[in-house]
Amino acid sequence: MNDKGKDNKKDKIYYTIFSIVVLVSIVIIAFALFNKNNNSDDKEISYTELITKIDQNAVEKIEMTVGSTSIKVKLKNEEEEKNAIVPSTQAFVELIQEKVQEGNTIDLKQNPVNPLLTISDTIFSLLPTIMIVILFILIFKMQGLGDKGKVYDAESEKTNITFKDVAGLDEEKTELIEIVDFLKEPKKFQEMGAKIPRGILLYGKPGTGKTLIAKAIAGEAGVPFISMSGSEFIEMFAGLGASRVRKLFEKAKKISPCIVFIDEIDAIGSRRTGGSGAESENNQTLNQLLVEMDGFNTDETVIVLAATNRPEMLDKALLRPGRFDRQITIAAPDARGREEILKIHSKNKPLGDDISLKEIATDTAGFTGAELANVLNEAAIIATTREHKKIVMDDLEEAVKKVTVGLQKNSRVISDKDKKLTAYHEAGHAIVSKYLETQQDVKEVSIIPRGLAGGYTMYKTNEDKYYISKTEMEEKLVALLGGRAAEKIALDDISTGASNDIEVATQVAKDMVKKYGMSNRVGPINLETKEQYELQAFGNSVEDVIGVEVKELIDTAYQRAQELIKEHMDKLHAVAEKLLEKETITAEEFEKIFDN
Repeated sequence: MNDKGKDNKKDKIYYTIFSIVVLVSIVIIAFALFNKNNNSDDKEISYTELITKIDQNAVEKIEMTVGSTSIKVKLKNEEEEKNAIVPSTQAFVELIQEKVQEGNTIDLKQNPVNPLLTISDTIFSLLPTIMIVILFILIFKMQGLGDKGKVYDAESEKTNITFKDVAGLDEEKTELIEIVDFLKEPKKFQEMGAKIPRGILLYGKPGTGKTLIAKAIAGEAGVPFISMSGSEFIEMFAGLGASRVRKLFEKAKKISPCIVFIDEIDAIGSRRTGGSGAESENNQTLNQLLVEMDGFNTDETVIVLAATNRPEMLDKALLRPGRFDRQITIAAPDARGREEILKIHSKNKPLGDDISLKEIATDTAGFTGAELANVLNEAAIIATTREHKKIVMDDLEEAVKKVTVGLQKNSRVISDKDKKLTAYHEAGHAIVSKYLETQQDVKEVSIIPRGLAGGYTMYKTNEDKYYISKTEMEEKLVALLGGRAAEKIALDDISTGASNDIEVATQVAKDMVKKYGMSNRVGPINLETKEQYELQAFGNSVEDVIGVEVKELIDTAYQRAQELIKEHMDKLHAVAEKLLEKETITAEEFEKIFDN
């Protein structure tokens, strides 16, 4: 059983015992309260009045429990018993005995001690002490949770992953191969005077394979792998985060050579502030991490791998040489990398003869490894639902549409008016894109609702783009506004269907002006600021200039879209009519319209 299993077993035993103790305490306290409530329903008699009644020989019977100051009194000529509290049971018994000797007829009954009531009274008196003890136990137990990192040894299935299981990251793997050599033969490097890298930071968008490549390094080197998430260091009790960091590195040093992997390190590694409370606790945790990464001895072969998708959030002290010596960007894979990733994730899936992973890789530009794995999983689910024996190309293409556009909604009832509007809207996008040189070719146009969209126009992806020109962005604005232009010209009306197009177009125009320096008026200046007041450094009127420039870009694009629609009205009508007839048209059917 691994450390995690042992910790879970200990936790279960601890919480079982704790639950039983709490349950027994609740039962006893409830019993005592029930008895007290029952007693409180009886009538009360004061001690002074009781003495008077005894002197008058008006008391028939007194019942008391050994060790208790609460007694029951039965008066002569009264049916109901009354409760009374006596200050001293011994003195009261002696008083009754004197009165009996003097001739009073009082029946005194002394009951043995009630063990449950005694226990409940004891618990009530000790309750504050018990609560303090439980609180201390919980705090000490949480202090022990510093030893929480999951350890996978060299034979663990978690570290059976090697570089052959990682596709699309050839350059990154080459960079990390020497780290594997460090772990396998550290003495060879130490004899040359080389110091082992203290830490490696992997950063990139979610799903690109940061965690996978960290496990692959451990698998290649055949060393233990300690994994912990950044959020696991954070606790409500001050000092626990720093304690966990200390214990994590103590464990790593004992089993070195090994790899410590901290996922989502930005949870504890964000820039230090002068705040208090949670911010102060986060600062302490980060400070301890900085100390530990500086505290390795040269003979301790421990490498810290960390992953984040927000490197800009990290404290600069973490990123200096001597801590995270290397920072490696894990980017989204290119077309060849995507094909290799698809091959890996399709190993255990039956694929039909018509499957072309290369074509799917081409159509999924920008997809990460996790997203490609999800596409293949969705394709397997679709193939099973359709009762196919193997996954066919149509299943894969439907999975891509499902992931990118959304779930197809054939059951939605749509009026003829809305169908016509959607047909002309999507036809407008397709027609305008057709006559724009930089825009991609149309792959499919449909008026069947998917997700939140009433219809969609899909484009072919011919290549991975790393840079986008100003002309391409301007023509992208034209293509985005093609749907609105078609509605306006063909139907002499506009609808809310273009809301997402307008939102995207506005953001593209703002990026052109503020982020990429493509403004004719402002020039090549980055105007993206965290605070609005920072724009004042460029002049009081810069906000107005930005607004004018963004509006001009949108207006120009909308005007050009309308011109293209007017110029090719016959094609617009032809595409819209085909959509109303078939609901979905392919690239071949779309191109055939232009052949006539």
